[in-house]
Amino acid sequence: MTLIVTRDVEARYRGFLHSVMLEIAPGVYTSPRMTKGVRERVWDVLTDWHGHLNRGSIIMTWRDAKAAGGQGLLYLGEPPRELIEVDGMVLVRRAAE
Repeated sequence: MTLIVTRDVEARYRGFLHSVMLEIAPGVYTSPRMTKGVRERVWDVLTDWHGHLNRGSIIMTWRDAKAAGGQGLLYLGEPPRELIEVDGMVLVRRAAE
C-alpha cells in the first residue's frame, strides 16, 4: 500500500495523482499495489514540481520491510510534525505546549 498526503499544494498535483491513485479524502491518495518503479516515477514528478513551485508539503509512505518501522517515508516541504528515527522506529516529535 502506498499513501500520499498533500497539504496546501497547487491543483496540478491533484490531477496528476488522480491519474495513478485513488483520492480517498481531500489531499489523501492511496494505491494498494503500486510497484517500486511507478512509486519512484511518481515521486520524481512531485519532486520536480515542488522544486519549481515550492509551496505546500507532500508526504509519501509505503510498506518497506528494510526501513525503520517497516515503513518507507519521503517528504517535501515542511511536515506538520518532526519525524525522527529512534531504535529502528519512526516517531513523531511535537513541540511541548
